[in-house]
Amino acid sequence: MATAKKAPAKKAAPAKKAVPAKKVAAPAKKVAAKKAAPAKKAAPAKKAAAPAKKVAAKKAPAKKRTVNAAFMKALTPSAALAAVVGAAPLPRTEVVSKLWVYIKKNKLQDAVNKRMINADAKLKEVFGKLQVSMFEMAGLIGKHLK
Repeated sequence: MATAKKAPAKKAAPAKKAVPAKKVAAPAKKVAAKKAAPAKKAAPAKKAAAPAKKVAAKKAPAKKRTVNAAFMKALTPSAALAAVVGAAPLPRTEVVSKLWVYIKKNKLQDAVNKRMINADAKLKEVFGKLQVSMFEMAGLIGKHLK
């Protein structure tokens, strides 16, 4: 590819030296080269405009969003989980919310690393460990819902 770039440069150089009339044509080529540069800049601008259209397209369906029925299905907690959130059947989202209320009320969130939850006697039965990450908590709760 390097040889292909050098070949046009050699052809242009002798043409400038041979005929003085082509010196006028040479600046025209420079102007054409300057016009080519903005054309390259215009291409990225079109790419930037394209994602804006995609964002606008995503906003319209967001207004008609419906809740997934699986999240709203009432599930019965196990005896260990019922000691924390209550025995009544609840959707999975409500179970997690009530569990967080219990954690905040009893100050079970680790003071140094807030992502970790220190289990008390009731939560140890649910989690099976003394300390659990808030991300693995949802998976451990799922085992106690039917």
